[in-house]
Amino acid sequence: MINRRIALAGLLGAIALPVRAQPLAYRITPEKIAEGLWVVRGVDAPIAMANGGAIANITILATEAGTVLVDCGPSLRYGNALRHAAEALTGKPVVRLYLTHLHPDHIYAAAAFAPGIVAATPQLATLLKSEGAGFSDGMYRLLGDWMRGTEFTLPGTILAADHETFGTRRLRLLPLAGHSPADLAILDEASGTLIAGDLVFHDRAPSTPHADLAKWHTALKTLAALGHKCVVPGHGPIDPTPTAAIDQTRDWLDWVTATLRAAVAAGEDNVAAGNVAIPARFATLQSARYELQRSVSHFYPGLEAELMPRIDAKR
Repeated sequence: MINRRIALAGLLGAIALPVRAQPLAYRITPEKIAEGLWVVRGVDAPIAMANGGAIANITILATEAGTVLVDCGPSLRYGNALRHAAEALTGKPVVRLYLTHLHPDHIYAAAAFAPGIVAATPQLATLLKSEGAGFSDGMYRLLGDWMRGTEFTLPGTILAADHETFGTRRLRLLPLAGHSPADLAILDEASGTLIAGDLVFHDRAPSTPHADLAKWHTALKTLAALGHKCVVPGHGPIDPTPTAAIDQTRDWLDWVTATLRAAVAAGEDNVAAGNVAIPARFATLQSARYELQRSVSHFYPGLEAELMPRIDAKR
């Protein structure tokens, strides 16, 4: 008779046991675009499990006083990887982390940094206090284990001046609004690089969940007049020119606005509006259909109320 232990061992040996999954890890690959300035490019796609939510561009600056970051990514895991990569690159600890706006792909990795070095404008700090933690459940549902251990962290430094200087590197701070109720753009005066946050997208369709289009247009006009040399957009490739990405962002927003207004006026429903033909000039924009359909959900109810009021509504 065959011993049960021997039989069990033979059975287990015949079964291909599952290979243990490798730990999740972000690949941080800084791209040098100016002296002492690097960008970690985000994936030009929506937040998804496949990319770990690492879709935003992150800027690293080397200064005599230490390493400066603009935005930090979606999770504690990303923040730890970013901090190690940035400090290895510059040879100095991170001394400042600027948050440009409230969206979670830009801010949740602040959990990896001491709150005192994390900075926001007064407007953004107020907004984050009421809204910042609200994205947490959605991010955990979208990204699962990528988000393990991530808790939203409020900034410990409130920016009061129009600039900060680190050694000889002077950063001009530009509090604006439009993509969100409180946006921050930063001009690195040493290199002439505009770090625009999500006020500017490049070859990637702009997202509009908290957009005020009139204020966004005003912000773009301000940015275009700065006299900078190149632009780091919030999403998409670096623009080596001063205004190509700014102009492209404005063009998309104008087209979306005109298209949705026309669709409402024609009596189209929101499904039809989200499936209109996208002009050929936007062929290079990643996620164009996705962002158009999101913009329909953001703007259509308001446009219908404006353009198709009830016949008995008081005027």
